[in-house]
Amino acid sequence: MSKVIENALAKGRKHLAENEVKQLLKESGIPTTEFKYFHKLSEVDTGKLKFPVALKVCSPDILHKTDVGGVVLGIETKKDLKKTFEAMHSKFPREGFLVEPMYDGTVEAIIGLIEDGSFGLTVMFGIGGIFTEIYKDVTFRVVPLKKCDAEEMLAEIKAAPLLEGFRKIKVDREGLIELLLAISRLGERLRGVVDQMDLNPVFVNVDGVRVIDAKMILK
Repeated sequence: MSKVIENALAKGRKHLAENEVKQLLKESGIPTTEFKYFHKLSEVDTGKLKFPVALKVCSPDILHKTDVGGVVLGIETKKDLKKTFEAMHSKFPREGFLVEPMYDGTVEAIIGLIEDGSFGLTVMFGIGGIFTEIYKDVTFRVVPLKKCDAEEMLAEIKAAPLLEGFRKIKVDREGLIELLLAISRLGERLRGVVDQMDLNPVFVNVDGVRVIDAKMILK
């Protein structure tokens, strides 16, 4: 088991903060953002940041950061970052923060692990972003996945044409399949520990995939 999860369980926590989930993903070879977690802006070498950047409150107690004004995107300069951080820190004085570059996504997907009462641990896949709850265009497979399972998941959602060259949209289909398999392998290692993991959005481009935001709930 990952030390990240061991530490959370030792403290009696069921929710992981975004930086913890992303660290777990990195340990598993899953592509995510180049983030920096901090409490004071002086801990960040702003000269090495690739602007524009995103600033987020990062706490196991705040799962829906956007709903509470805990996310600011497209910060263009060091001066703007300092001003934004000061405002956010005054709102969340006891929490940590995360800064990371802005990324572009041709298609936004959602991938997750969900412990189902009937089927056990399952992998979820669908179209992600802010419209996930509206369209509910998702599909499920029981862990462990085979490559044919991942291929079927991509093909059976309503938005499948977005992944098949619709209007000359080009995405790394094989990279997305490998990501689903990697999430399945992670699920096997965390079976009995993880209750739910949401990766949303996952940016899918012509040259790869990247997890942009991540949440995890433990049993």
